[in-house]
Amino acid sequence: MIPRYSRPEMVSVWDAQTRFKIWFEIEAHACDALAEIGVIPKESARAIWEKAGNVTFDVARIDEIERVTKHDVIAFLTHLAEFIGPDSRFVHQGMTSSDVLDTCLAVQLARASDILIADVDALLAAIKRRALEHKTTPVIGRSHGIHAEPVTFGLKLAQAHAEFARCRERLVAARKEIATCAISGAVGTFANIDPRVEEHVAAKLGLAVEPVSTQVIPRDRHAAFFATLGVVASCIERFAIEIRHMQRTEVLEAEEFFSEGQKGSSAMPHKRNPVLTENLTGLARLVRGMAIPAMENVALWHERDISHSSVERMIGPDATVTLDFALARLTGVIDKLIVYPANMQKNLDRLGGLIHSQRVLLALTQKGVSREDSYAWVQRNAMPVWRGEGDFLTLLKADKDVKARLSDAELEELFDLGYHLKHVDTIFRRVFGEA
Repeated sequence: MIPRYSRPEMVSVWDAQTRFKIWFEIEAHACDALAEIGVIPKESARAIWEKAGNVTFDVARIDEIERVTKHDVIAFLTHLAEFIGPDSRFVHQGMTSSDVLDTCLAVQLARASDILIADVDALLAAIKRRALEHKTTPVIGRSHGIHAEPVTFGLKLAQAHAEFARCRERLVAARKEIATCAISGAVGTFANIDPRVEEHVAAKLGLAVEPVSTQVIPRDRHAAFFATLGVVASCIERFAIEIRHMQRTEVLEAEEFFSEGQKGSSAMPHKRNPVLTENLTGLARLVRGMAIPAMENVALWHERDISHSSVERMIGPDATVTLDFALARLTGVIDKLIVYPANMQKNLDRLGGLIHSQRVLLALTQKGVSREDSYAWVQRNAMPVWRGEGDFLTLLKADKDVKARLSDAELEELFDLGYHLKHVDTIFRRVFGEA
């Protein structure tokens, strides 16, 4: 997590002060529940909130204590006692460190999810706006990187909208799965703490109760969460690569906005490079790479070990901060994307009408020609055009076999670009609804 690829709101989720604030709230809410069921005095529970509820924790002091204790939660509790005094003996009653750490991580990941979901909402709005703008802007569709048949730029954007709508659903599901609370004590048996404490803390923090937590929340939840982030990152990369291709000099159907004073190359003043989408490709690799360690964290020893801990301390902040930045960057790219309809039309015309070859093939079969012969007749006229040796329609009109089945007028009708776009409205209704 470095400032270059970080945004303040997501960074604050992982700030040390935020973490210690959540730790305190977990402990204080637990004390409220313990007081309610008569385990500790109610006045002590109130005093804990009054003395430490609004403090700014001294991170350096906690680090200093941890250098001695070699235990972060104990260091925090020791610092907390410096504020609370004698009533601090009731803090952490019957709890274990994972109760605090895992529940805090659940809160942080839930908050991070909320930011990511909002990011996707902003991206969806940008994509929809540009999709409607270019709903009927024709552009060549490509398969294997080769010109195939016409689509519209709006359809490309509609596909991205549908893709990120699915991403949103996945993030919502991942948030629900990760947002669980465990206050079950050593090895998760509730031997020294009443399950009602867990229920109370969960409700206060907006979490669900973890059904069986051993001494830790099961890591399959975390694996699913980070895998979801990896899928979202992959969708970002797919869209970024599409834009990068469209910005290639020999294509130039769209390009990233190039601001006043921006420089593309330290050596070549003419350059306008797709640096933002290239950056997004790299960021996507990072987020995806964090899914595998999360999956490997699932296999812990018995009721717990801490082999997952070092991994999560890094991938929790890094994956969410990076994905947050990437989603915001992609939104900016789409919002300001420069589109060149004239170049799109130029590329559509580049192969001399070959993009209509399937229509000719099908028309011949409708006239009683076998599919095999139809294909051969069309292909023998297409290949010279592919080599730059003529115009497809002209060659077809001169082909005796084709001419015997299709008139010049019928052939000309088969080269109508609008034919390929007749169901754009249907697709848009599926993606964006009737409106």
